[in-house]
Amino acid sequence: MKVKPLYDRVLVKRIEETEQRRGGIIIPDTAKEKPMEGKVIAVGAGRLNKDGSRAKLEVKAGDRVLFGKYAGQEIKIDDKEHVIIKEDEVLGIIS
Repeated sequence: MKVKPLYDRVLVKRIEETEQRRGGIIIPDTAKEKPMEGKVIAVGAGRLNKDGSRAKLEVKAGDRVLFGKYAGQEIKIDDKEHVIIKEDEVLGIIS
């Protein structure tokens, strides 16, 4: 399935953190926090300005980004968790 975000939205695949164990305690998946880092899979065409022109997005496919914990709308594509967020919800690009 292919998904193309509209306007200034960005499709992000969460990057899972490596599992860390301390003292032999394993935290179950249900108790773990969701990662706030992801890889941009696809971007929309850009936001429409009042004059009808498009404002180009700062992020592009392939960028690693940080976003808020509760940002966007979660969706599943091919049984993998993705998030669709607006570009203004992206906190930064990791270089």
